[in-house]
Amino acid sequence: MKFRPLGDRVLVKRVEEEEKTKGGIIIPDTAKEKPQEGEVIAVGPGARDEDGDYIKPDVKVGDKILFGKWSGTEVKVDGQDLLIMKESDILGVVEA
Repeated sequence: MKFRPLGDRVLVKRVEEEEKTKGGIIIPDTAKEKPQEGEVIAVGPGARDEDGDYIKPDVKVGDKILFGKWSGTEVKVDGQDLLIMKESDILGVVEA
């Protein structure tokens, strides 16, 4: 299934954290916090300005991003757990 976000929304896949601590202790799924880092999977065309023209989004597919703890709406697309969020919920882009 193809999914295209509307407006200034972005489809994000969470980046999974390591399951072990530095000391080698394995952390169960129930004790883990959800990561606040993800990869952009799809981007909408952008928000519209007062004249009805699109404002191009600052993020693009493949960008690694940071977002707020309670940002986005969880959805399941093709069996994957993903997030849909507004571009304004994105705190920044992680650059290598």
